Amino acid sequence: MSSTVAPPSRIGSLVAPAVPPLVLTVLMWLSELVDTLLGGFLDQFGIQPRETEGLIGVLAAPLLHAGLGHLIANTTAFVVLGVLTALITGRFWAATVGITVVAGLAVWLVGGDGTVHLGASLLVYGYAAFLFAWGIFVRRALAIAVSLFVALAYGGIVWGVLPTGSGISWEGHLFGALAGVLLAYLLSRRERRQLPRG
Repeated sequence: MSSTVAPPSRIGSLVAPAVPPLVLTVLMWLSELVDTLLGGFLDQFGIQPRETEGLIGVLAAPLLHAGLGHLIANTTAFVVLGVLTALITGRFWAATVGITVVAGLAVWLVGGDGTVHLGASLLVYGYAAFLFAWGIFVRRALAIAVSLFVALAYGGIVWGVLPTGSGISWEGHLFGALAGVLLAYLLSRRERRQLPRG
């Protein structure tokens, strides 16, 4: 009986893009374990709107969570959408940094007084919107298929961008999604230039 095995280079090309999202996930879990041991000390480093010291949260907030339940709720979607972003677009770090900074600054500017915003859901919404918009912008079969998958699998999260009184950062969700669309447009310029005219 004979069998075929994918060449190592082919396997590597599929596995390598998944490493960055997984590394960030590990950092989130390590941060939350440390935060738990410190009694929630790290949570103060989330985004504090219009507070100078709250600016550190623009970069730190996606790695911090308000307890293990919050982190568990974000982990699966973050890994799935992050890996898809890396595999389909090849722009994982550019999208991640861009969404984090653009959405984080927007939350810092317009978030509610006296609030602290943290959690990876800013990136979850950013990745979901990024992948959906990417499929529309580049018009490639695989990208469109992923866009449809995101719409079907995660379309329900759209309600998270609406204001609620439940302690959920709808601002982070809303600006994460808007930043995802913006970054998809900016980062797909090369692909869009290759589209046929007319």
